[in-house]
Amino acid sequence: MKRRRFLAASATATAGVALAAPAIAQSAPEVRWRLTSSFPKSLDTIYGASEVISKRVAALTDNKFQIRVFPAGEIVPGLQALDAVQAGTVEACHTASYYYVGKDPTFAFDTAVPFGLTARQQNAWMYHGGGLELMREFLRDYNVIHFPAGNTGVQMGGWFRKEIRTVDDLKGLKMRIGGFAGQVLTKLGVVPQQLAAGDIYPALEKGTIDAAEWVGPYDDQKLGFNKVAPVYHFPGWWEGGPQLSTYVNTATWDALPAAYKQAWEVANYEANMDMMAKYDAVNPAALRRLIAAGIQLRPFSRDVMAACWRAAHEIYAETAAANAKFKKVYDPWRTFRDSQFQWFRVAENTYENFTFTASQTVR
Repeated sequence: MKRRRFLAASATATAGVALAAPAIAQSAPEVRWRLTSSFPKSLDTIYGASEVISKRVAALTDNKFQIRVFPAGEIVPGLQALDAVQAGTVEACHTASYYYVGKDPTFAFDTAVPFGLTARQQNAWMYHGGGLELMREFLRDYNVIHFPAGNTGVQMGGWFRKEIRTVDDLKGLKMRIGGFAGQVLTKLGVVPQQLAAGDIYPALEKGTIDAAEWVGPYDDQKLGFNKVAPVYHFPGWWEGGPQLSTYVNTATWDALPAAYKQAWEVANYEANMDMMAKYDAVNPAALRRLIAAGIQLRPFSRDVMAACWRAAHEIYAETAAANAKFKKVYDPWRTFRDSQFQWFRVAENTYENFTFTASQTVR
C-alpha cells in the first residue's frame, strides 16, 4: 500500500515538473542584442567593459540573454553610437556621453565636466546623489535609458608637440579634446577637434593637430602617441572621474523580462567597478615604460590651471542661463560637487598629500 502511494506521489510530482517546464521556458525567452562600442577592440580595458557586461549577462541568464559586442566602425562610427541606439539599429551601445555635447551640453554630466567629480564622487552622485534620476530624465527625450558602465579615473592632460608653459601658449593650438572641455579651451584660444580614438594618431603624425588627449598611460602607449608628440602633460583637469555609460533603446528595455533587466543592471555595475580597478592596476607600469622611452612628463602650471578654472565656470554660468535642461542638472550637481570637495579635503586629501610622498620626504 505504501509503495502504491509512493508511486502515485512520484507520478504526480513528475507531471508537475512536466507541466511547469514550458512555463519556465516561456518566462526565460531567448534574447539577442547587438551592442556597438565607441572604442576600438585594441583598447582592452575601455572596450573590454562591453565584454564584461556581455559575459556576465549570459552567465546570469543561463545563456538565454546573449549580447554580441561590436567595436567602433563595424556597425557605425564610434561617435554615432547614440544615434544607432535611438534609431533602433542596435539595441545598446557603450560610449562616453560627452561625445554628444553638440546635441546638448547637458550630456557632459554623464561623463565628466572640467574641474568636476572624481570617480568615487561620480559614483556617489549617480547612485546616491540623484545623478542617475536627473540624467535619465534628460535622456528620455533621446529614446534611451542609460547605465553607468566604467570609469578611467583622473586622466592625463594629453600629448603636445611643445610644452605649455603659459596661457599664451594655448592660443591657436589645434587640439583633439572631447566634451565640454573644448568649449572651455576655446575661450583661451585653443581650436578643439573631436576625433575618435583611431583617428588621433594619424592627425598628430601629419600635423593636422598639435596636441591630443585620450585617457592615460596604458591606453596612450597602446595608441603610440609618444611616437608623434614628446610632451605628456598632466592632469586632465577636464576629466577628474570620467564615466562611461551604456545606452539602451527605451522600447527594447521596456520589452525585456524583469529578470533580464536585473542581470543587465548587475553586469553594468560590475563593469563600472572593474574598469577603474584595472586602469589603476595597469597605469603605473605603463607610465614607467613611457618615461623610460624618453617622454617629457610635465605638469600644467598653476597659472594655466587657474585660467582654465575661471573659463570653465564662465561657460557654466553662460550655458545655465541659456539652457534650462543644463541648469536643471548643473545646479544640484554643483551643490553636490562642492560638498564632496569639502569632505574629501578633510580625510582623503590630507592622507594622500602626506602618504604619497612620505617615502621620499620622511627620514
